[in-house]
Amino acid sequence: MAAPTETRGGAAASGFLGFRAGSRDPGAPGKRRVRGSRNRKKSWKRWRGPEAQLGRELGAFLEDVGLQQRAAGGLVAEKPDESLFFLDTGSEEKDRKLNQGKEKPLRIDLILQPDSKVPAPKDILAHQVPNGKKLKRKQQLREKLAERGVVPREQRLLQARLQKARPARAEAAHGQGVGPEPAGGFYDIWSDTNPLDRPLAGQDAWFLEQTKKQRVRRPARLEKKPSELPAVEVIPAGGSYNPTFQAHQALLLQAHEVELRRQKAEEKLERQLRFPTAAEAPTQETAFREQCEGLLEESADEGGDEEAPDEPLAPEAPPPPAPLREKKTEQQRRREKEAKFLAARRLGEKAVRCRRQELFQLRSIRLQVKRREAELARRRRVRLAKRRAEATKPRRLGRLKYEDPDLEVQLSTELAESLRTLKPEGSVLRDRFKSLQKRNLIEPRERAKFKRKYRLKYVEKRAFREVTL
Repeated sequence: MAAPTETRGGAAASGFLGFRAGSRDPGAPGKRRVRGSRNRKKSWKRWRGPEAQLGRELGAFLEDVGLQQRAAGGLVAEKPDESLFFLDTGSEEKDRKLNQGKEKPLRIDLILQPDSKVPAPKDILAHQVPNGKKLKRKQQLREKLAERGVVPREQRLLQARLQKARPARAEAAHGQGVGPEPAGGFYDIWSDTNPLDRPLAGQDAWFLEQTKKQRVRRPARLEKKPSELPAVEVIPAGGSYNPTFQAHQALLLQAHEVELRRQKAEEKLERQLRFPTAAEAPTQETAFREQCEGLLEESADEGGDEEAPDEPLAPEAPPPPAPLREKKTEQQRRREKEAKFLAARRLGEKAVRCRRQELFQLRSIRLQVKRREAELARRRRVRLAKRRAEATKPRRLGRLKYEDPDLEVQLSTELAESLRTLKPEGSVLRDRFKSLQKRNLIEPRERAKFKRKYRLKYVEKRAFREVTL
C-alpha cells in the first residue's frame, strides 16, 4: 500500500499541470498497454517495443511544456496564485458599456444574411395605391373645408334626405319618439334602426316589395334543431368514479340486457342458417308428398263436376233470344208514380219524427260527444308522445342504420380504489362521433374498405433464391 501513496505524492510534488484533457504527468504510472497482433505488416511500426511507447509519451510531454511556455510564459504549476487569478471589482453596467460595441451577431444570423451586395429590386406595385393621387387631393380638400367649417356635399345631401323623411316618420310612428340621428353620416345598413328604412315602416307588403329590395328570409327549418338530444349526455350514475352499489348494479343489469339481446339475435341468425340435422333432413317419402301436394284435391273437384247440372254452352252456339217485355199501361205508370211519392213522403215524416225524438236524447248525445272528445284527446296525446319519442331517436339518413355504442361499464372487481389507479373507458373522439350521428347531424358511416385494383405479384429475388438454395 506504500507504493501507490509514494507515486501519488510524487506526481503531486512534480508540479506538472497540463492544458489539455489528455495531458498527464510522465512520472505518474501509465495505463495498461493494449496489446494486439504483431504478425501483420501494418502493426510493425505500432508495436516496435516499449522504447517507441516511451518516446511517444516524452514527445507529448515536451509539446505540452512548450504550449505552457508560449501561452503562460512558463509552467503553470510554478507560478504564484496572484499571477493566475484576480479579483473582479468592476460593475455590470460599466462592463456592458465597454462591451457594447464588441457584441457580434450570431453565426446563424450571419449565415442567413444575403451574400450578394446587389440590393433586391423594389416592388413598386406593392407601394402603389389605386387612385392614390385622387384620394390624396380629396383628403386635402376635406381638411381645408373642415378648417373653414364647410360641410361636404355628400353629408349635406344625407342631412337633407333625413330632414325630408322626418314628417313621414312622424306620421308612421303616431307620436312615438324617433331615435337619434346618425353621427357623422355613418350608420349600419343591416341594423333594424337604419334611418333610411324608417320612412318605409308600416307600409303595405306589396308596396315594400315593389319599392325596396327585401332581405332573403331565413327558412323556418333552419330554426329547428335536427334533434332534441343534448350535445353532451350525462352518463349513468353507475359509470362515475366511486359509484354506489345500487347504481353500479343497475348499470351492470343494463349492460347484461344489451348483451342478452345481442346473443339472442346471433342465435336466431345461426338457427336460421344452420344445416338441417339427420332427423330433419328430407326423405323420399316427404319429397313425394311435396310433389303430390294439391293433386288429390283437384281430382275430387273433377269428380264433383260430373254431377253438375248443365254444362256451359259452346262458344259456337248462338246466344238465346232476349225475353220480350210488354209495354206498361197508363194505369201502371200512375200507380208506380204514386207509390214512389208515398215512399218519399213516409221517409220525410220518419226523418221529422227522428229529429223531434232527438230532443229527448240530448243528454245521451252530450255524453257521446264527451266520449268522442275524450277519445280524440287521447289519440292526440298518443300522437304527441310518439312524436316526442321519435324526435329523440336517430333518423335514417343513409344506407346504414344507427347502432348504439357499447356501454362503458367496469366490473365490480375492476373498480379503482383511488383516482390515480382509475382506468379510462372508451374514447372521447368516438363518443363525439357517435353523438353527431345520434343527433342527426351526420349520417352513420363505416370505415372505408381498401379494395386492391391490381392483384399482388410475388417475385423471388435472386439473392434470396441463392440463400434458400
